[in-house]
Amino acid sequence: MDYARLLSLNKLLELNSFFLFGPRGTGKSYWIRRSLPEVKVFDLLDADVFERLLRRPRQLGEEIGSGDSWVVIDEVQKLPSILDEVHRLIETRHIRFLLTGSSARKLRRSGVNLLAGRAWEAGFFPLCAAEIPDFDLTRYLNRGGLPRAYLSASPKDELQTYARLYLSEEIKAEALARKIGNFARFLDVMALQNGKELHYHNIACDAGVPTRTIESYLQVLKDTLVGFELLPFAGGNKRKAITRSKFYFFDVGVTNALARRGEILPGSALFGECFEHWLVLEVRAFLGIHRRDEGLRYWRTKTGFEVDLVVGDALAVEFKATRQVAERHLKGLKALREEGAVKDFVVVSLDPEPRRVDGIRILPWTKFLDALWRGTLLSEHGILWQ
Repeated sequence: MDYARLLSLNKLLELNSFFLFGPRGTGKSYWIRRSLPEVKVFDLLDADVFERLLRRPRQLGEEIGSGDSWVVIDEVQKLPSILDEVHRLIETRHIRFLLTGSSARKLRRSGVNLLAGRAWEAGFFPLCAAEIPDFDLTRYLNRGGLPRAYLSASPKDELQTYARLYLSEEIKAEALARKIGNFARFLDVMALQNGKELHYHNIACDAGVPTRTIESYLQVLKDTLVGFELLPFAGGNKRKAITRSKFYFFDVGVTNALARRGEILPGSALFGECFEHWLVLEVRAFLGIHRRDEGLRYWRTKTGFEVDLVVGDALAVEFKATRQVAERHLKGLKALREEGAVKDFVVVSLDPEPRRVDGIRILPWTKFLDALWRGTLLSEHGILWQ
């Protein structure tokens, strides 16, 4: 099946040159071929192209014809030195570049200045619900959004292979961790900690590595786009908020494979965890695709009140995989509302119909996603995509 992605590469290049960063396997190269069929592409995973430009970077400009106003360099982190030539061509020939990569780590650590702002940044994500016709929730929570895994007849094999390739190609090949065995154990622990607060000492004990190593390992996951931190929301002053971050992997299916989970069945505790994880990823993808910088946070107090997601100061959201949201599910949102730091409050659930309880909206997940991707969920506050 052929999936049309929501990110318009044509619209990006009409604006400026761009770095397009996204995890390996999310479909960047395929979408480039489909969206920009006439654009010249330099694929740095092609050994011949890589060797040619490694020996003589200036050849890049010589191979770009006078009629090539847009150019793609795929997996640019493989050859950071090529950015000097890209910089020159932007300045002298006004060429628009799309520079894709699955990691910004090597670029930043090699002293490259990412073209001093001459190329902007955009993100590429796994398939989201709005990109999948006849979306099936249980299928997605088991397989995630990597196109090969979602479509595969053997999704577990695909996801396990992906996890091994990540270790061998992104970590071992680039020497991002000195002891790959230690990092592999850390990765297993982090998969079990997905969506939970980061306690470095506990993670270090479970992984069998020094506490001081955990921060650098986490940075590897973030730099290679495999995961991200959800920072705590500090708004309000009536209750003392937790200051630790949470960590999420970039894809539900990859997390399932790393954590060695079995089938995710509706009604199970794992279904609820995956439901929350997936919806956090949907909101993150929406903001990323539309290049919005509203911060994503979570809120938890030392007395135990918690809200899963806070978007800027506009919206607080609880995700509950229940068919009947009850009063007890609203405690965190009500406590945050008393802080006066957020404008609107929503519970996203498996409820069949939308309703409102004590000023808090209860939305079926389908209605929530429809409003999110239409851009109407938060537009009344004037801060998100309209």
